[in-house]
Amino acid sequence: MSDLRIAITNRQILAIALPISFSILIPQINFVTNNIFLGGLGEESLATAGVTGVYYLIFAVLGAGLNNGLQALIARRAGENRVEEIGKLFTQGVIVSLGIAAFGILFTWFVAPSILRAVIHDAVLHEKAISFLRIRIWGLPFLYIYQMRNALLVGTNQSRYLIAGTLAESLFNIFFDYGLIYGKMGLPEIGFNGAAIASIIAEFMGMFVVFAVIHYKGISHQLHLYKGMKFDKTNTRLLLVQSSPLIFQYAISIISWEFFYILIEHHGARDLAISNTMRNIFGMFGVFTWAFAATANTMVSNVIGQNMQDRVMELIRKIVKLSAGIATIICILLNIFPQIFLSVFGQGEDFVREAIPVVRIVSLALVLMSFGTVWLNSVTGTGNTKINLMIEVLAITLYSLYAWIVLEKLKLPITYGWMSEWIYWSIMFTCSFLYMRSGRWKNKKI
Repeated sequence: MSDLRIAITNRQILAIALPISFSILIPQINFVTNNIFLGGLGEESLATAGVTGVYYLIFAVLGAGLNNGLQALIARRAGENRVEEIGKLFTQGVIVSLGIAAFGILFTWFVAPSILRAVIHDAVLHEKAISFLRIRIWGLPFLYIYQMRNALLVGTNQSRYLIAGTLAESLFNIFFDYGLIYGKMGLPEIGFNGAAIASIIAEFMGMFVVFAVIHYKGISHQLHLYKGMKFDKTNTRLLLVQSSPLIFQYAISIISWEFFYILIEHHGARDLAISNTMRNIFGMFGVFTWAFAATANTMVSNVIGQNMQDRVMELIRKIVKLSAGIATIICILLNIFPQIFLSVFGQGEDFVREAIPVVRIVSLALVLMSFGTVWLNSVTGTGNTKINLMIEVLAITLYSLYAWIVLEKLKLPITYGWMSEWIYWSIMFTCSFLYMRSGRWKNKKI
């Protein structure tokens, strides 16, 4: 097995980040594709997709929290060159993730319908959302196992192998989206719920292909993945200690976003549909930032594992410069050509005209996110995940309070509501930066 320790160079950063960018970009293309196809069914379907998409995202980020905790642990073992421990951690990650998936399925079937009926004013919209989610949630086990392989490959500096699974997922999603929503290519016409079935098939195929690649490349043997496939109390406890603050952090983050979308829904279907396209902007153009954030997590942990704590801040600044540079270019392009992006949803000139001011707000939020999320994931890499949670709670509290006052009490236009993203990412950056600069993370052992 080759040495899994990394170097602190821009070339190393890009070697890890670019494949991750591609692996994140493909699912976001899937999401945008879903919304383009669903937009063809009308503005109501595009609005409903905003609610269902954020709901599913709540459970997706539970897996992401587990993934990030596992990734930091794997990267630390890689930095320490303790290869034999990596497979043990990965196995426990899969077991824990399947337990969370079972909870998500049961919650969606038996609890979520009552909640959605209580908070969504439009009766047609909430029944449509419930029907969709009761299908969509069955993709959760495949998504979680898929996320665990992300932690494995990124944590061991083999992110280039992410591409095969995500490419397969994209191709299957586009094929079955088009076929099942509209009844094309010999497939039944299911309409809105066809997107749910297409997504499940795509997630399964992405998971299947990437594990085939891992087996073919001999990675499973090198990392001892399938040795001791039983429950391991010690490693499971370690994983949960590291991941549970992240799981809770991500959960409250997306729950607050669902709260935000419910406030938007009270302003009408048009504003909800516009806001759904803004989530597409975050998804499509935030992939580079999220990739650099994941890179910060694994590289910080790896470098600490090599006992090079004195070079961590240098590493983070290198990553931030790359992340912020790309985000600034995207911000400029979105402000020059907003019509090009908005026109793909096929909602007409009035829709585009009303959405442009919101695009300008969101484009600046992308720049703020390019700083905030890299610094926050650097905290994750140190192993101090409780600090992550504390920062998230503060940011979410002020974000939600602002959104509630502006959208619900003052009834201001949604352009002002979306400024809540500025507050959120500014707090995230400030708190994470101050913590990392304090040096209080240097003696943390995981």
